[in-house]
Formats: sequence, structure tokens, C-alpha cells
Amino acid sequence: MELIIYLAIISYFVLGAIAFFVIGKKKSKATRKEIWTKYFTYFFIIHTLFITIYLEYPYFLILAAAISFTGLAEIVRTFRSYGSKNQSLFFISALLLYMIIVMPFLLFSISEKEILYFAFVVISVFDAFSQISGQMFGKRKLIPAVSPNKTIGGLVGGVVLAVVTGGLMGHLLGINTGQALFFATIIVIFAFGGDLLASYYKRRLNIKDFGKLLPGHGGFLDRFDSLIPGGAAMFILSNFL
Repeated sequence: MELIIYLAIISYFVLGAIAFFVIGKKKSKATRKEIWTKYFTYFFIIHTLFITIYLEYPYFLILAAAISFTGLAEIVRTFRSYGSKNQSLFFISALLLYMIIVMPFLLFSISEKEILYFAFVVISVFDAFSQISGQMFGKRKLIPAVSPNKTIGGLVGGVVLAVVTGGLMGHLLGINTGQALFFATIIVIFAFGGDLLASYYKRRLNIKDFGKLLPGHGGFLDRFDSLIPGGAAMFILSNFL
């Protein structure tokens, strides 16, 4: 099972590399460097996630906890640096909402390996190909006031490929195809919601990124803003539906 999943991940990375090569042809040298920095950082991140899932408990739990606590630290640091005194309620509400989402995400991190693989692959494909299809086909802005870089084309491309991948993953993991497609759709909705929510907070604070820990991506929240709510959604789906 792991070998098939890994080969699928590598295949997606090859497709991504081809897409970035085509996209980069029309970009400046500095932009091309930024694109490939982001690509190889993501390659490292995805492999780290995959390996911790493969090694089973407690490795993915440790990684999930590190992601969660680093994200919490980024929220606190960002509001201290860029927030104003009249945004105290805004900060508290952001903190509470983050904690509400993080708790099921941490519970998700101790799920069975099959559940972890399913959510991990669906979210990763949605994340990556939303950006790729957005750069290649995105013309109409989705919600420019909240996230100026998101396009309808990017969202559609990411959703379609992620849900189709979820259906294929379900077949591989022994999950009913209809259920797998439903789960993938809900996960993608939560993942996109998390991404949009992070963008909203950044616009309110007038910042580009939550940090600079991940080259080409920004902070942990910039990179994992879809994994955390997507994983939380998978925990709820797998335990209550």
C-alpha cells in the first residue's frame, strides 16, 4: 500500500515540476527561483509527513503537535507585532477558534494509518494543484478582498483533482468509493476554509506571511493552514459518520 501511495505522490510531483517549468518560462529569473524554492521545500515537507505516517505512532503525533504549537506561537507573535490594542477581541477570538480546530487535528494524528494517508494525500493534492492550476488557468479572482491570489480556476482545478484522488485512494484503502468521494469533498471544504481564514487574518493585520520558517512558504500557518482543519474534518468524519 505504502509503495503505491508513494509512487502516486512522486507522479504528482513530476506533474508539478512540468507545470512549474512551463509557468516559469514567462517569469523573471527571481520569480523562477522563488517558484523552485517553494517546490523543493514542499517536496521536503510532504516526505516528512509521509515518513512520520509510515513509521506510525507516535511520530506523526509528534509532528502534528510541533505544527500546532508553532502555529499557536506564530499567531501570538503576529498579533504582538502587528496588532493594535483595539484588536484584543479579534486576537482572543482567533486564538479560541484556532484551539477549537487544533484539538480534533491532534486527535486525528493518532488515527489509523489508512485514515492518515487518505486525508494527507487529499489535502496535499488540493494544496499543490490549487496553486498550479491557478497560475496556469486562473483568470478570475475568487475573493480578492480576502485573498488576492486565489482564483476560480485554481479552486476548481484543486478540488477536482483532490476529490478524484480521494476516490482512487478509497479504492486502494478498501473504503467505499461513494464514501471516499464524500469524505474527500468535506476535507477539501475544510482545507479551503482554513486557507481562506488564514488569509483573512493576514489581511486584517496587513501582513503577507505568518513567519519565515519555511523557505518559499512563509510560516507554519501559511503552509499548514489547510492540513490542520482538513485533518480535523477527517477526525470528525471517521469517528462520527
